[in-house]
Amino acid sequence: MKKYKFRLQVVLDMREKELEQRQMEMAKIVSALNQQQEKLQGILLSQEENTRYMEILSSSSELDIGQIEGRRVFGIKLVNDAKNQERIINNTKAILSRKQQEVKEAHQRVEILKKLKEKQEKEFYKEFLHLEMKEIDDITSARFKAV
Repeated sequence: MKKYKFRLQVVLDMREKELEQRQMEMAKIVSALNQQQEKLQGILLSQEENTRYMEILSSSSELDIGQIEGRRVFGIKLVNDAKNQERIINNTKAILSRKQQEVKEAHQRVEILKKLKEKQEKEFYKEFLHLEMKEIDDITSARFKAV
């Protein structure tokens, strides 16, 4: 039996490779986003610790203005760091969204070719079966005429 060969197999392979590459790029972006979110959580924890320490300093009987001022400046820096980190996270989310769209489009291109391949393969084997049945009929009718 003759085996079906998809004439656009090279294109399908290239598109599958492109899809895989886009998925890997998206995975890297997701990993970076997770790291950025962890960094933001670290900043937020530092803010909480700084706030608690400021409360302890301000409630103690001995006020050290230098330490309080240092903690206040540090708190302002942490707020700015948190805002910057949120901007970075939002930018990364936008990049991730674009990359997800690219992956979706690449997946659709692959699926279109796979469906075409499947349809052509079914048609090929249907035609093959039809020719085989015709050949069997010819053999049968040739034998019947010979008898």
